[in-house]
Amino acid sequence: MTSQDLQIWQTWAARLKRWGLQDFAASFLEAASPIHLIGAQLVYVAQPLLGSVLPSEHLDSLASMLEEPGQTKAFISYLREVEE
Repeated sequence: MTSQDLQIWQTWAARLKRWGLQDFAASFLEAASPIHLIGAQLVYVAQPLLGSVLPSEHLDSLASMLEEPGQTKAFISYLREVEE
């Protein structure tokens, strides 16, 4: 994980917390662990369409986080910390 990824995670976590969805997002990521790799591939395939809505760095970070189980667990932990 790069420092840019950490900054992106902080942005995501702040938005999720503002919307009251950080616990839901963490639980969803835990429950969806068997399909993370498929989700990452969908992000890559949809990147041309999603690129008009989200910065490409955020999409790359999302796909990378979903591809690497260790990063996914780290982000879930990060969301749980923000929750407190």
